[in-house]
Amino acid sequence: MTDKIIDPVALWQKMVGEMEKGFNSFATKAMETPEFSQAMNRAGGVAAGAQKQFGDLMEKYLLSMNLPSREQMTSIAERLQSIEGQLGEIKSMLSQMSANSSAQQVGAAPRPPRTKRPPSEGGEQK
Repeated sequence: MTDKIIDPVALWQKMVGEMEKGFNSFATKAMETPEFSQAMNRAGGVAAGAQKQFGDLMEKYLLSMNLPSREQMTSIAERLQSIEGQLGEIKSMLSQMSANSSAQQVGAAPRPPRTKRPPSEGGEQK
């Protein structure tokens, strides 16, 4: 028998490590070339153009389905946020006015009781 035990997991890890080193050195050399930079620029330009075309196509589709586009939804959300802010201001002003009027009523003299009943309660009869 052999006195050395072979660990398959250790062999696998070593093999993968060597493959990673080789791939990293290859990728580093490839990225240093001007051709790689040009190819990446072209790919980025193509991707940006395709994304713009897709956006335009999606906007036309949504328009044909009578649905709002992302830009329209953003505009609606901004307007709604503005309206909510204005409502908050109005609410705080009303609260402030209510507090001021109740403070004035506390210092004012009480009103005398009513002596005449409205006709619906049987005050005047013919």
